[in-house]
Amino acid sequence: MEHAQSPLVGTCRCGRTAIEVRLPPIMVSACHCRGCQRMSASAYSLTAMIPSEGFAVMTGEPVRGGARSPEISHYFCDDCKSWMYTELGMMPGIVNVRPTMFDNDAWTRPFIETMTAEKLAWATTPARYSYPGFPPLEDYERLLGEFADAWRG
Repeated sequence: MEHAQSPLVGTCRCGRTAIEVRLPPIMVSACHCRGCQRMSASAYSLTAMIPSEGFAVMTGEPVRGGARSPEISHYFCDDCKSWMYTELGMMPGIVNVRPTMFDNDAWTRPFIETMTAEKLAWATTPARYSYPGFPPLEDYERLLGEFADAWRG
């Protein structure tokens, strides 16, 4: 699996908000749900799951937007409104970063794809595993282990 050396600095479309990732992802996924399609204005959204201690906002003041609930906090550039990252209450200690914020595209290849029951008929990814919803909880340990093994090469 191709990967980039940390740290990586990424920016929104206008460049006013910058983020830094200092640790490798624990998973990269594509979500095909209608919410992600609408928020990304694309067939699916890409996510690199990063341990919180390896993530920082370097410049700018991201604002919360998108779907709002106590469990989901989506953050966007205050100026251009690029969707940059998400924090999930059910996954404390993890930040879901949009890997397309980085110039290096090594972290954009999804290992899993989720919510394929809602995917657009023509949308395909190179993901190793596909799930009609989200993976069952009992699959996560195996998936994270396989991803880590693939990441190490």
